[in-house]
Amino acid sequence: MRLLEPCASRKEYGEKLRAEAEKLGVSERTLHRYKRTWQEKGLVGLMDDTRADKGKSRIHSELQALAQKLFKSRNRNGKRLNRKDIYLHVRQKAIDLGIKPPAQSTIYDFLKPLYESEECKKSIRTPGWQGEALILSTKDGGQLEPAEGYQVWQIDHTPADILLVDSHGKLLGCPWLTIVVDSRSRCIMGMHLGFDAPSSKVVTLALRHAILPKRYPESYALKAEWGTFGIPKCIYTDNGKDFRSDHAQQVSGQLGFTWRYRSRPSEGGIVERFFRTLNDQVWSKLEGYKGSNVQERPEGAEKFAVFTLEAVHKGLVRYIVHQYNQSVDERTGQNRYQRWEAGLLHSPVLPTERELDICLMKQGTRRVQRRGQISFEDIVYKGEYLAGYAGQQVVFRYDPDNLGVIYIYRLEHGKEEFLTRAFPVLEEFGERSLREWQTIKKEMKKSNAVMTPTNISDFFDKEDKSPQKTLRQRRKGARKENKRLLTDS
Repeated sequence: MRLLEPCASRKEYGEKLRAEAEKLGVSERTLHRYKRTWQEKGLVGLMDDTRADKGKSRIHSELQALAQKLFKSRNRNGKRLNRKDIYLHVRQKAIDLGIKPPAQSTIYDFLKPLYESEECKKSIRTPGWQGEALILSTKDGGQLEPAEGYQVWQIDHTPADILLVDSHGKLLGCPWLTIVVDSRSRCIMGMHLGFDAPSSKVVTLALRHAILPKRYPESYALKAEWGTFGIPKCIYTDNGKDFRSDHAQQVSGQLGFTWRYRSRPSEGGIVERFFRTLNDQVWSKLEGYKGSNVQERPEGAEKFAVFTLEAVHKGLVRYIVHQYNQSVDERTGQNRYQRWEAGLLHSPVLPTERELDICLMKQGTRRVQRRGQISFEDIVYKGEYLAGYAGQQVVFRYDPDNLGVIYIYRLEHGKEEFLTRAFPVLEEFGERSLREWQTIKKEMKKSNAVMTPTNISDFFDKEDKSPQKTLRQRRKGARKENKRLLTDS
């Protein structure tokens, strides 16, 4: 109350104001405002007039839900929504509801903490190596710790920066490389090199190579064995659709491992480091290297391309076996292969190659028709003993590279029980691939041709005898030429 007493001068008032403000823990300006309010309105003017809903948004609940939904999905399914786009959607929703649209600044203020929270999450680094332990963050907010007896494999794809040619010297372009690496040891477990773009099929081929012991002919000139094999406890990948597909989940269920996804792209450093090392130590030393940077690309790379897929496959296997897996880790004093081997608590139990091939096949369900027939992709299959299951739902497995046979199973107490193999009624399909058959069907549809055995056979012959002039056709020829190489190893 000392401030209410008369003061002889402004200086005296200022000293009193400063002393009282310090006692109350407020600024001098605030205390002076309190005094003036009291003089004008009395004690009523000093009462707290804060809104009861302070801190809560007054935006309609449906508009808040829409804004949050648009924020979360703003970069999905090919959409790119910025703040203004979100505001325009919310404004239109308000008009549809018959309520007053919120101001643009109001929506921006509502979105601000969402953007700030996302930026904060991006800035949080993965725990990474904690002493001897490696910690990997997952998309669901969990963590993985690869350890002895708990193998965590990582899989990723990259286009190899080297131009290849076919056996006739015609340019094919750059192949795709898929790598399987053990997180704890950094040891390369397996790979797939080919012209097929990333897909669940390519992933399963790389997994097949990683799981089984590797055997190579003398032409590879290996001085040591690759040595790695087994089935992991977990596979850690990005969130690509080839890893989220039904086929990938089916394989993980069959082989007994879990599939976990990275919390952010930077978590894939282990695989990316191998790709970078491969680029520096291998691809950049070969004729036909084109580089990943357009500005730094060597001139005339296409003219110097001389290597075939088979030659590069052999060279890559030798590099992994002789150099990369033998490189010593400074943290442990062991090479990558030794560290992987030391992490095994017991020798892995493996399925046979045939059992593994069936596990890695794609699957579907069909109802058995009369006479024991099943229809798939407009192909009628017939299997021995299937007639007795007419009308029943069965599971079938197939190899997209060979439509000449499918494997039929029935579900018994939640488990698959093998019934029989089924073969196409029309012999023309032989070992045709699903891709070939789908191409033929399109051609027949364009020509208004009826799907008779004669027409199907004629279209297949036409496809086989057509000159391989296009890049796609030459790549197809290279795939067939090297199919034995890629599957036998």
